[in-house]
Amino acid sequence: MIRRTWAAAITASLFLAGSVNAEDGFVSLFDGKTLSGWEMKASPKNRDSSKWEVKDGAIVGSGNASMLYSPKGGYKNFVFRAEISINDKGNSGLYFRTPADPNGDFSKGYESQINATHGDPIKTGSLYTMVHLDKAAHAPDEFYTQEVEVQDVMYRGKPVTRIRTRVNGKLLYEYQDYNPAWKEGHFGFQQHDPGSVVKIRKIEVKELPSQIK
Repeated sequence: MIRRTWAAAITASLFLAGSVNAEDGFVSLFDGKTLSGWEMKASPKNRDSSKWEVKDGAIVGSGNASMLYSPKGGYKNFVFRAEISINDKGNSGLYFRTPADPNGDFSKGYESQINATHGDPIKTGSLYTMVHLDKAAHAPDEFYTQEVEVQDVMYRGKPVTRIRTRVNGKLLYEYQDYNPAWKEGHFGFQQHDPGSVVKIRKIEVKELPSQIK
């Protein structure tokens, strides 16, 4: 079930195209071996107790709250996707249009929720505080693909930021943000709490043209 906030304009148009093929203009943001191009951001109290590392070809986040942040940016119109696994009762988030150089445990910007079975009722693919899904379309501890397509477009004569979210290639919803707080920015992933372990691999982005002239 999708819960709508007052600001939401959602079109569940399932006939829309699925994920773009990897050979069609995507750029990798993870080399599969190191954290090159990524930085951990955390409050002073959590810097020594939160951990991001690469194991078996995947980035693994564990420990206390922090962000894994990419200083590359800022991205404005794009398709951003990653293969992700979250443990049972774990919680994380995929951030986009995040402001430069966040200095706390959780960044500002849009957050696409990563949550299969955590106690938070807002599940995977939800656009936090904007569009809430009650059920995840994947099981815990299995890799799945999460994708956000973000583009500034004209909608009914007004400029909006259009956000389409897909899990495993299936469109979950389309959201129109009429008053976007974040115009462009960076990408990041959230380490939520000591009980959460998130794994991320095959991180890719494809830049899109603005449809607003």
